[in-house]
Amino acid sequence: MRKANRAAAGAAAWQIIRNTHGEVSLWQRVRALPRMLGAKLRGRYSELGNGKLLGMLVLVAYVVSPIDFVPELLFSVFGLVDDVAVAVWLTTMALGESERFVLWERDQRAREAFQRANADEFAESEGERGRTEGGSARRAGEPVSRTKQRH
Repeated sequence: MRKANRAAAGAAAWQIIRNTHGEVSLWQRVRALPRMLGAKLRGRYSELGNGKLLGMLVLVAYVVSPIDFVPELLFSVFGLVDDVAVAVWLTTMALGESERFVLWERDQRAREAFQRANADEFAESEGERGRTEGGSARRAGEPVSRTKQRH
């Protein structure tokens, strides 16, 4: 790998790790990795494609597999270069995906809170309408008393 290419790859990795937007810290992204995998496996998080997940798993398997030791034995220092390149690539890919996942989680929580607030507001307005129309608040689906049915 040429020196310029290594510098560009390192700069790109540093930008992802540093997160210039400041929305999601490095620690939040690291802690989100297990949640992201769990949400993906349960089918809740479809933003992470199956191909990308498979690619990450293959890279992890490559780094920890005993087959990976062969280049180190044959080429010593040059054998380590592939490990470093794969580890940097895997780290930047995982941290980038986990950042997107954290932002997705925040969006989901905001949507759920909005829906709950609207549901509460709807229930309150229904209660107000019931009090003004019928003289007393009545729950939806509750039968009208027999005295009111005769009139």
